[in-house]
Order: sequence, then structure tokens, then C-alpha cells
Amino acid sequence: MRVLTGIQTSGDLHIGNYFGSIKPMIESQQDHEVFAFLANYHAMTTISEGERLAHLTMQAATDFLALGMDPQKSTFWVQSDVKEVLELYWVLSGFTPMGLLERAHSYKDKVAKGIASNHSLFSYPVLMAADILLFGSEVVPVGKDQIQHVEIARDIAIKFNNQYGDIFTIPEFRVDENVATVPGIDGQKMSKSYGNTIPIFSEEKMQSKIIKKIVTEAVPMEDPKEFEGCNVYNIAKLFLDYEERSALQERYKKGGEGHGHFKLYTHDVIWEYFKPYRERRAYYEAHQDEVRDILKVGAAKASAVAQPIIEKVRSATGIKY
Repeated sequence: MRVLTGIQTSGDLHIGNYFGSIKPMIESQQDHEVFAFLANYHAMTTISEGERLAHLTMQAATDFLALGMDPQKSTFWVQSDVKEVLELYWVLSGFTPMGLLERAHSYKDKVAKGIASNHSLFSYPVLMAADILLFGSEVVPVGKDQIQHVEIARDIAIKFNNQYGDIFTIPEFRVDENVATVPGIDGQKMSKSYGNTIPIFSEEKMQSKIIKKIVTEAVPMEDPKEFEGCNVYNIAKLFLDYEERSALQERYKKGGEGHGHFKLYTHDVIWEYFKPYRERRAYYEAHQDEVRDILKVGAAKASAVAQPIIEKVRSATGIKY
């Protein structure tokens, strides 16, 4: 089964990225054909500084490799290195009703948060559809907030296929209900766009500072506390097994500890969890040319898969004459 995942290079990768898509993708390498790309075209909806985008793209590639991306098992590349995606984006735009995009929740949410409204942000789902359809993706692991985008890709593909024949594979979304929406430090969905993230790789003091900012209710230290709905607990539990979760729940129920204690515990758990990945990251950080070579090879592999599909599109639509 071909599984595709893309992540924007618009900021530091965070634990929402990790549990929502990176971890499932890494695990999928064992028994699926994984296609993973760094979505730098998508990142341009929020980043306009060229140097920063280039830096974040290389940083994300380094992080992915550190977290277990295996270029021998998977196809791993930077979105902009396979130009056919922009060609397909334009073709698919002609099969995308305006009303379909106007109903996109993500667009409305981002505009409501103060992100500038422009065409690239509005047509984001069409580029995402091109990302998915260009490589014959069968499964797209997403968080709940991205389900609609996969559904839009399906709608566009079906409309195109109805006119030109079965050229595109109709993708399915996959959501891990346990981590479908990872909460940020403010309790909303963790997102680089909202500035409420906990980075995967940061200095220990910085991570501790960020975790201390997690929003909690004011409850006297001696009183029992609710763990359900607590932002600290809902972040910590992602890193815990059943027994560890149960033990933390008992600490909440018992009382005698404040949310500050639980924040300190959460920091320790997260820091220890990513320790082996930090060590691997140090290697790739010191060997950036090797990272670039891996991305170059990945782009060639991705292009080889994309070419037969884009050729069918060109022939069907008359672009090829």
C-alpha cells in the first residue's frame, strides 16, 4: 500500500507533527511503500523570507532523518524538487468548484487567526490534492483538521476521472483517533500557525520554559485535580503507556501536587523520549551535504513515479500534442 505524508517547512517540527504524521509514517516504513515530502511550496503561505524558508527546509530534512526516516525504504524529497506538482495543481484547478474551497474549514480558521488571506492560502487544498494524486497515493495519514482536505482531493479526482477515465487513484484518509488532534500549550490544536507548539528538538531550558506556559486551571495544591481536559495531562499521555497513564491519573486524583509538578514531569518525559533522536540528529547536523544528497535521490525517485501519471494527464487534457 502506498502511503503519502507531507509536512510544511514553516517552523520547527513539533510534537503535534510527530504524533499526527511523522511517527505513523516512520512505523509504516516496515510494511508499506512510504512517500514523504517536505512541503515548502505550502510553507510559502506563511513565510515570505527566502533565507528562512531555505533554512527551515534543511532543518526539517535533518529532523526527519534523525527521527527514523529511512531513504532506503522510503521516498523522501522536497516538494519543490518535483516541479510536476505545480503543473498538476493548475490542471486540477479547472476541476475545483469555488464553493468547494469556500467551505474549507482550515482556510476560514487561519484567516480568523489573523493569517493574511490570499490566493495561495485559499487554493491550498488544490495543491494538496496535486501532492496526493501525482504519486498514486492510496492512504494519507492526517489529523482530524486535515480530513476535509483529503475529501477535497477525492472529489477533484473523481470529477477528473469521470471526464477522462481512471487516471487518478482515489485516496483514503487515515486518522489515529488516539492522537487525531494534539493539543497545543493553549489547549487548541498544536500548530505552527498558532504559535502554541512544543518543538521536538530545542534546548532543554527552552523546552522547560515552553512547557511551563501550558494553560491550566487555578486549583489549590492540596485539592484533587481533573486530568481529563487538562492540557498538561493530554500532552504527557502521548508519551506514556497504560500503566504510566494510570499512575499519573492517580497523582491528579490524590491531590497534594500542583500543575507545576505535572509540567515538570511532562518536561522530563518528553526530554527523555527524544534523547536517542537528538544524538542521531547531531550526526546529520554535522553532515548537511549528505542530507542534500539524500533529498536529491529522493526527488529523482519521486519524479520517476510522477512522470507516468503526469503524462497520462497531459495526453488526456490535450496539453501533449
